[in-house]
Amino acid sequence: MPKKPHEDTKLAKYIEHRVLELKSKKSQLEIANAAGFKNPNMVTMIKLGSSKLALDRVPSMARALECDPAFLMQLALEQAVGDTAAQAILDIFGTAVTANEQVWLEEIREASGNSDPRLTSRSSAVLRGIFRR
Repeated sequence: MPKKPHEDTKLAKYIEHRVLELKSKKSQLEIANAAGFKNPNMVTMIKLGSSKLALDRVPSMARALECDPAFLMQLALEQAVGDTAAQAILDIFGTAVTANEQVWLEEIREASGNSDPRLTSRSSAVLRGIFRR
């Protein structure tokens, strides 16, 4: 059986994971329809790696998968242009901040009185403790 060209990409694995997580809430057909795909098998083709997720479909797919569009765009970029080119794009434009990360940043700013605090070894240890890392 020939290897599918995109089956080992982070995006294909992530789509497969999200579809499974959402299984109790919506079917794969509902996800495909919500993402605006005319072919309902497109989600299957993306998660199996036989097709790429078009970059212009990222916003609608993110809504359908109930995930952050910035995160999904980063995965789609890696799949579309390769890791090296995607890294060059991120180096130039910066890493996208997800909606969840934005909330953390706002909380840090409020808690610090907008003092632009440096990350110390102590504050790093506290954050890692929160995430058990």
